[in-house]
Amino acid sequence: MTLSQSASAAPILSPWIKRFDEVGIVDIPQVGGKNASLGEMIQQLVPQGIRVPNGFATTAYAYRYFIEQAGIKQQLQAIFADLDVDQVENLRRRGQQARSLILSTPFPPELETAIVQAYRWLSSLYALEASELDVAVRSSATAEDLPDASFAGQQETYLNVRGVKNLLESCHKCFASIFTDRAISYRTLKGFDHFEVALSVGVQKMVRSDLASSGVMFSIDTESGFKDTVLITSAYGLGENVVQGAVNPDEFLVFKPTLREGYRPILKQRLGSKEIKMVYDLGGTKLTKNVSVLEEDRRQFSIDPEEVLALAEWACQIEDHYSQVRGVQTPMDIEWAKDGQTGELFIVQARPETVQSQKAGNVLCTYRLNLPPGTQLSPVITGRAVGELIGQGQARVIADVSRILEFEPGEVLITERTDPDWEPIMKKASAIITNQGGRTCHAAIIARELGIPAIVGCGDATERVKSGDWLTVSCAEGEEGRVYPGQVPFEKEETALDTLPPTHTKILMNIGNPDEAFRLAAIPCDGVGLARLEFIIANQIKVHPLALLQFDTLDDKLVHRAIADLTYLYSHKPDYFVHRLAQGVGSLAAAFYPKPVVVRMSDFKSNEYANLLGGQAFEPQEENPMLGWRGASRYYDEKFRAAFALECIALKQVREEMGLTNVIPMIPFCRTPEEGRQVLAEMERYGLRRGVDGLQVYVMCEVPSNVILAEAFSEIFDGFSIGSNDLTQLTLGLDRDSALVAHIFDERHPAVKAMVQQVIQVAKRKGRKIGICGQAPSDYPEFAKFLVEEGIDSISLNPDSVLKTHLNVAQVEASLGQPGKA
Repeated sequence: MTLSQSASAAPILSPWIKRFDEVGIVDIPQVGGKNASLGEMIQQLVPQGIRVPNGFATTAYAYRYFIEQAGIKQQLQAIFADLDVDQVENLRRRGQQARSLILSTPFPPELETAIVQAYRWLSSLYALEASELDVAVRSSATAEDLPDASFAGQQETYLNVRGVKNLLESCHKCFASIFTDRAISYRTLKGFDHFEVALSVGVQKMVRSDLASSGVMFSIDTESGFKDTVLITSAYGLGENVVQGAVNPDEFLVFKPTLREGYRPILKQRLGSKEIKMVYDLGGTKLTKNVSVLEEDRRQFSIDPEEVLALAEWACQIEDHYSQVRGVQTPMDIEWAKDGQTGELFIVQARPETVQSQKAGNVLCTYRLNLPPGTQLSPVITGRAVGELIGQGQARVIADVSRILEFEPGEVLITERTDPDWEPIMKKASAIITNQGGRTCHAAIIARELGIPAIVGCGDATERVKSGDWLTVSCAEGEEGRVYPGQVPFEKEETALDTLPPTHTKILMNIGNPDEAFRLAAIPCDGVGLARLEFIIANQIKVHPLALLQFDTLDDKLVHRAIADLTYLYSHKPDYFVHRLAQGVGSLAAAFYPKPVVVRMSDFKSNEYANLLGGQAFEPQEENPMLGWRGASRYYDEKFRAAFALECIALKQVREEMGLTNVIPMIPFCRTPEEGRQVLAEMERYGLRRGVDGLQVYVMCEVPSNVILAEAFSEIFDGFSIGSNDLTQLTLGLDRDSALVAHIFDERHPAVKAMVQQVIQVAKRKGRKIGICGQAPSDYPEFAKFLVEEGIDSISLNPDSVLKTHLNVAQVEASLGQPGKA
């Protein structure tokens, strides 16, 4: 009998108890958000194949009956008459008095009898004696798990509860936990009356994830609010450690649109340290305990790709169901567990996500550090960024929750990890930094809800700074959060997105960092005109591809060891390159899907390739690498073609395994049509054949021969993208890196503009797409005007120039009498 089998016994006829399969989402006032959601899933989603452990709930009526029948409601009201949640000591005293009053008041006998009968019913469902059935006992408030208030972790949960005595004691503690300090503070913050909210207790069959793994997943990107991904976190053991941030979990990101079409779009996977796991304390004095995870288990993922995809599919089903019920897309916050005895996956909780889904979609809010060009900053702490914000304040290092009275409003809270007991001071913080935790831990969830930046999983933040130090906490630079010493200047910019006029010229974006893709996708644009593989290779792969291909024969032992450390998850080292590159490109393509994403194949110069790990052994010494062995000339060369093959295999995976067919590869620095044909032949060898499955291949227009022979190139490629930097240096015959001739470098020079004008005319005549991805339109509005007047199809810009150039282009088009696109 599986854990999710529904009951066949008669209904439990009691005003104090409801079986999960007797309630649904409409019953939140009766059994609270958590239990109503479990009942909804058991009724509606278990028949569709989602597994949910069965159980029962005490009702709101049972809680109110207990409070009123025992005559303690007026005493509780008196306790809270002079409550001041901003005074931590006052809050603590009132909370302690309320909990003690409830715990010292016995349950009515009829309520105890109803709970025991329901427990015996659940035990019989699993063919167990009541003394043997292990259950989770969870609090579920009637104001909980609402679309605009999560109440996550405000009341208590007890795991591995066995036997009638322990069950009744745990239920009693749950009732008392409606008055935890954090719950009192949170209700006050959200404007809920303490005595209008009732508490239901959910009793659910345990999933033996102590023998396997568990975690949390969101059907939305928790940082950017990008709604087409599922974020999954996973660690070994019971899920409490993931929720509380006691471990740095594994993370996976899955793209929903192509997952629904049957593809396998795992866009990212990040290995967490997973140092401890929570397990049953069999034969011990506690219900659960934490133990260390073996090193060999820490160095591998806690779930496999098939389980990642299965969980993501369930997240989509759950989101679809709740969206249909509510009549609006409803991103979900879901807890899952894997049973180590059966190998089955289960959903153990689901609630609406309460932060990103509530944000206004018509305003783009951007934070950025405001530094002079060329300024280099070194962070003192790094970790997982939460919130895409920037905050500042004096550090306050607090080792234990008992010392939270030391915290002053506006300080940066730095601690090992947080749990709901920290919330009374978290709302006063300018930023939060924790040693432990992932993007779904308690500190991350509360920071998002409070609208403050947080950096989690830093490892040793409590040791690196001292209380009183001024810090700038930046979560606005991608997935890595950075803490800088002092008060670094920054700015906040808000842009209304619903006032942008349409344009005939397509406005695209230049982008390199996949970690910023989902945030940047919020900027209105028509796709990506230039995605640089070099950023992914240099920052996320870090190893020369030939060093991976020839790993077993590397002479340098230090390099060999360093590569082995980076790639220990991969027995076949080239797979590391392919996998990481595919995930990087996949993230870029998914962020803008189904809009086109033009991906430029690698264009490192030999000196840049040599700087990669292992690169010195494979790169020549060139007098002028800018004009040497770069771009297309590498791809078919016997000395490099095997490395180019890895790029092709990665792009094939993105298109065919992830289903992201909006990717358009682009060939850089292709000097002659003959080179172009040789490159296309190489690509065909690895499954990238132009014209098959809609595959287009573009070429960079950055060498004068690309302009002079534009007609010949247009027979080979589907489109051109003008690289104004290289085209300018080669047209004017100068080295753009040389300060001696820098004053001559100008994309607006008549010679350069003549080249641009000529290639646009040829592309138009030959029916090929023509755009520009160089720096000039970002820097010079008059150059953008020139391009529009010449009839260019698209202009691709740096992210910070997209909106202002969009407005400039719309104005130019209006002056030319060109209608904007609908």
